[in-house]
Amino acid sequence: MTTATTAVTAYVPRPIHPAVLKELRDTDDAGRACEPFVDEEGGDPLRCCLRPVRPGERVALVSYAPLRRWAAATGARPGAYDEQGPVFIHADPCDGPAEAAGATYPFARPGALRTLRRYDARGRIVGGRLLEIPEDTTAGFDAALAEAFADPGVGQVHVRAVEYGCFHFVVYRPEGA
Repeated sequence: MTTATTAVTAYVPRPIHPAVLKELRDTDDAGRACEPFVDEEGGDPLRCCLRPVRPGERVALVSYAPLRRWAAATGARPGAYDEQGPVFIHADPCDGPAEAAGATYPFARPGALRTLRRYDARGRIVGGRLLEIPEDTTAGFDAALAEAFADPGVGQVHVRAVEYGCFHFVVYRPEGA
């Protein structure tokens, strides 16, 4: 029997910012127009509200470049580390995550593989880690993120699915850490 814990997380997973979502619903980061569709089956991870698609919801699959967006706001220059990839979002504005910030790590299925890529203040990759999500999903993510932020040069960590390389969420260095 699989039981994931629901303890409060030590780090805050962040969805895609609403202002960025507004732009992606027009043109994605690959320059393509958004093409909404109704997902009859559901289940795919939404990056706007950090929960799975419910059957019958109107969604879009768009290309998203998280470092490019962050760099534009901060003046960082990630260079070749400017990855873009597919993410599902609601085709229309939503209310964002329903859970309190940091209540759970989204898309944390025990046994699933995630890569945690570490980036510095310039947007350059400074390491990474493969995480096989354990039964205690919260403790597993907390430990992997604590390991990442133990390096004072790490400013943010991107969590991605190994299977498709999809960006799941970002965690920024906590203040005072």
